[in-house]
Amino acid sequence: MQTLQIQLPDTINIDMQEIQMLLASKLYEKGVLSVGQAAQMTGLSKRTFMELLGHYQVSVLNYSAEDIMQDFENA
Repeated sequence: MQTLQIQLPDTINIDMQEIQMLLASKLYEKGVLSVGQAAQMTGLSKRTFMELLGHYQVSVLNYSAEDIMQDFENA
């Protein structure tokens, strides 16, 4: 696993777990990480990570509108 080091202004009052969750949820939403990889990145179980995704306005079902329409047409 790669390590990322960033500098944040002292005025930002946010803990490391929150930063990891923000980054992991965005990378999951964009399809860069699987749910398992994102959960591992945050140190959470898959289930806990998926339960928390809603707090970050990220859907657990990471399907595009095009994928949904294709599934609908195939059904």
